[in-house]
Amino acid sequence: MPYFIYKITPPFKQLEKIDALPTFKEASAFAKSVRAGMTAADKYTVKVIFAEDEMQAEDLLTQVREPEPMTGEDY
Repeated sequence: MPYFIYKITPPFKQLEKIDALPTFKEASAFAKSVRAGMTAADKYTVKVIFAEDEMQAEDLLTQVREPEPMTGEDY
């Protein structure tokens, strides 16, 4: 399964696939290089997601995740 790299633009989470790479190391390095080239005027985030295909990647990126409950050790 590949690692997909996406630009996510608010406010409606518009997704734009930038690339798909076979290993996390390559995908992470590519995402970091894209982030390094961003300016203050860029209003998007760059995410790496591991998925079977582009449809699953976009589904995972648009899901609302519940925050993990805090335990006593987290305070």
